[in-house]
Amino acid sequence: MTEVWRNWAGNQSARPARVVAPGSVEELSAAVVAAGAAGLPVKAVGSGHSFTAIAAAGDAVLVRPDNLTAVRGLDRGAGTVTVESGLPLHRLNRLLATAGLSLTNMGDIEVQTVAGATSTGTHGTGRDSGSLAAQIREVEIVLADGSVRTCSATEDPELFQGARLGLGALGVVSALTFAVEPMFLLSAHEKPMGFDEVLHSFDDLTAVNEHFEFYWFPHTDRCSTKRNNRSQGPAAPLPRFRAWLDDDFLSNTVWEGACRVGRAFPGAIPTIAQAASRAWSERRFTDEAYKVYTSPRKVRFIEMEYAVPREAATEVLRELKALVERSDWRISFPVEVRVAPADDLWLSTANGRDSAYIAVHLYRGTRELSYFTEVEKLMAAHQGRPHWGKLHTRDAEYLSSVYPHFGDFTALRDKVDPERRFANDYLRRVLGA
Repeated sequence: MTEVWRNWAGNQSARPARVVAPGSVEELSAAVVAAGAAGLPVKAVGSGHSFTAIAAAGDAVLVRPDNLTAVRGLDRGAGTVTVESGLPLHRLNRLLATAGLSLTNMGDIEVQTVAGATSTGTHGTGRDSGSLAAQIREVEIVLADGSVRTCSATEDPELFQGARLGLGALGVVSALTFAVEPMFLLSAHEKPMGFDEVLHSFDDLTAVNEHFEFYWFPHTDRCSTKRNNRSQGPAAPLPRFRAWLDDDFLSNTVWEGACRVGRAFPGAIPTIAQAASRAWSERRFTDEAYKVYTSPRKVRFIEMEYAVPREAATEVLRELKALVERSDWRISFPVEVRVAPADDLWLSTANGRDSAYIAVHLYRGTRELSYFTEVEKLMAAHQGRPHWGKLHTRDAEYLSSVYPHFGDFTALRDKVDPERRFANDYLRRVLGA
């Protein structure tokens, strides 16, 4: 009997019929064909950093990409790198840095596989630069019949439009080609600000900074803001002890303890929030881009995130704050706010509109799930689009109303996977049968 698969947060699990770990695209193709002959669905998993059941593979063939981690090619002239689907982002970042190169933008963690991160729409924050999937220039994917297809903007462009951010619904991605650029430095400026002050200046802050985000601490009027902009240098990283103290000890070890206390004694959470909101002081540093974009995340939680039109962000945030204040919830985790420019990916949360991302979190085991329920109602009232890898209850009917190209994607799915070899319960809910 196969072992139970669980995601990072521990809120999703499944027992697959069998597990395969192909070491080449040929072996991956053979595994898909064999699954089809046995009448079994196929699901690929990465590092398990999705909070939804998007990768759950009950009674299916579970494809682990642990052996698909090669760097196939680096083309400095074209400004691209081609890597296999199971390569973790942290390894890609360091390989690129060794070559003097960098991704243009990325999220704040780097433990996901490249295919898992892009297939769920992982993003950072950026005035002009979008998600990881928006940086893809070519996709190699194994379809339900075992065929290996390579697609790009000029070769099989319809498949490319869907496969860059495909939710695992079209096939199993075996390799990706990303646009890269010469390594650059980012200067980070992190500063506490008041909630009203941030919202009053939100448009200016997102306009003048290449990368802006902030965290609001529920039960307080305090925020922690982050501004990251390109720098000519020289590099001036945080002293090693300060980096450990802020980003490891305070943000993880101490925060884990505070969350445990808050879970056991919810009445203490407002006091903890006041203390936490004052723990992060102003700081500045300059370092290689990926070191500024990413931070260690060791405290386990569950998360819901919605993208709303950027022009609605401040209104939604004020409504969210009022919602928390009139409730009896005790919310220990801060609310994270980021931005992204409009893009053309069919299932991107930023498709066709400049977007603001509002993410709410709960420490594992916290019993405040009505918080997510009410926040989701608020986001839906503003045409919010849920992050595909984070908790939500939206279905195909709702999603078809907020994604202009939803029908294009499902039509493509009908074409390349008519028997739903790659379906699971989550995909049936969000895409339809």
